[in-house]
Amino acid sequence: MCNPKITTPHYTTEFPLAIEEMKASPVSKRRFSPTFKPYNNRQGFAIFDVQELIPENHIARVVDEMVEAIPDERLYTYYTGGGRSSYHPKMMLKVILYAYSQKIYSCRGIEKMITENLPAMWLAAMERPDFRTLNDFRGIRMKAMMDELFETMILKLIEEGYITMENYFLDGTKIEADANKYSFVWKKSTLRFEEKLKEKIRATLANIQEIAQAEGLGLGSLPEDETEPEQLADLAAQLEEQAELLTKEMEGTKEMPTRKVLRTKRSVLRKSVKQIRQDFLPRMEKYAQYHATFGDRNSFSKTDPDANFMRMKEDHMKNGQLKPGYNIQMATENQFILYYTMHQRPTDTRCFIPHLEKLAKSNLPLPKRVIADAGYGSEENYLYALGEEKEPRFEFLIPYGTYIKEQTRKYKNDIRNAKNWKYEEQYDRFICPNGRHVNFKNYQNKKNASGHVQSYKIYECEDCSDCPLKALCTKAKGNRQVHWNTIFEEMKAKAKEALECEENTGIYARRKIEVESVFGHIKGNRSFRRFSLRGLNKVHTEFGIVALAHNLLKVAGIRQLLSLVDEKIGGGRQGVFLHQFYFRDLLDSPLLLLLQ
Repeated sequence: MCNPKITTPHYTTEFPLAIEEMKASPVSKRRFSPTFKPYNNRQGFAIFDVQELIPENHIARVVDEMVEAIPDERLYTYYTGGGRSSYHPKMMLKVILYAYSQKIYSCRGIEKMITENLPAMWLAAMERPDFRTLNDFRGIRMKAMMDELFETMILKLIEEGYITMENYFLDGTKIEADANKYSFVWKKSTLRFEEKLKEKIRATLANIQEIAQAEGLGLGSLPEDETEPEQLADLAAQLEEQAELLTKEMEGTKEMPTRKVLRTKRSVLRKSVKQIRQDFLPRMEKYAQYHATFGDRNSFSKTDPDANFMRMKEDHMKNGQLKPGYNIQMATENQFILYYTMHQRPTDTRCFIPHLEKLAKSNLPLPKRVIADAGYGSEENYLYALGEEKEPRFEFLIPYGTYIKEQTRKYKNDIRNAKNWKYEEQYDRFICPNGRHVNFKNYQNKKNASGHVQSYKIYECEDCSDCPLKALCTKAKGNRQVHWNTIFEEMKAKAKEALECEENTGIYARRKIEVESVFGHIKGNRSFRRFSLRGLNKVHTEFGIVALAHNLLKVAGIRQLLSLVDEKIGGGRQGVFLHQFYFRDLLDSPLLLLLQ
């Protein structure tokens, strides 16, 4: 049988035989009605066990397990007793930690979560503390117990084998404070305004002195130091007394010319009193408070006086705008947060020793090895890491500022660098590229901002006047000088030797995927870029909650991954084997990142 054709003036089409037969066959007229599963949200529901609705390795179960491991006696010590019954501290801890793991940071949001989120309702045992109660617990109760709570959590992670405190990857990040970014107070501006105020006070005192001598007023000795508020207050009291005498004298005379002269004198005295009490004294008190708030800082915020203005990477205007914030020094291992400290200094270099000193005072073990970037590579930090010669504190893998630059060909061929010159130890002198002697001249000590004294040996070339290489060697008008820090050069040599060790090279390469990944999870994935509390102590507490939530999420992610592995290979022994021997590989797997 041939296929039918349809012929038109332009083209010819052939239908397949199967389609022609389908068109010829009869079509069934029977229709099927749609079916649905039973649904009625108006009927009553009875949930006998809410816990059964939560998955086995859910983050809520990890939070519950970790908080329940804390002895009740430790939490009860932060309560004084008496009065109305309080919500149980474990319940409050669980709710707040779970909320921070779900990117809910406001207490009003936590209050709403308790009424809508099933795991949160289970953790709260259907109790409903309001946002004020949650805020008081977070800002007052947890501020007192945070250090002990965090240490307990880290010791438990060490006990369960998640971390070892062997490699201590340290780095810093800045998080914006809960403060108005335009409420800044600068130290240099305060000093300038204060000096202008002193000049104005001096001019006013000189004017008062002239008026007193011309009018024969019985004023005592004027203040010798214009910065003493007490003396200015005494002067204002004397001027006020003289004004009262003039008022009485005006009341005793009826002659208008005399009264007019007395009124003019009184007006001058009252104006001076008003200027001292309403302008000079309040401003002097304000500047004194500013200096007390500054401490060793150069700025602070009026909204949050503990916050310092720093340069943030999150600069939406792209103009290098300074914002109020805190510098967080944080250490990680296997992407768990081991320890953290809050600092008001914007640079990492001077935060290294305070961070490790606080760690040494805690109940956590000291690390075997500290790994950090070149921002910590200073002479003071190297000496602290070495400690005493007999008992070094810890090993360190910390490059100095020019470590990468020194490995380039340009640096090695640059004649300006004294490291490329020949050194004669016998005569304690360098030989410059032109063959001239650069002899030792004297010693020089310099003190840095933290008070550490650095000792330099000063070398000076014997004669650079007719040297053809002087333009390439130095920009100084006289002879070329070399400032050589012997101790720092020795420390840099030890740091370079440690970094170039084959075993340590792999450890240092993990630094970026260790601590930088944690910063990315906190600030990027969980959107924690601004604190909700104000003050150094409360900010320390809030970031402690963030760190605890991060560690709990890591535990939950690892448990979920191990459960998937157990399902694949079957049996629990294999899962334990993987946990013990392939733990680091599991941490870096893409599956674990997806599970978080």
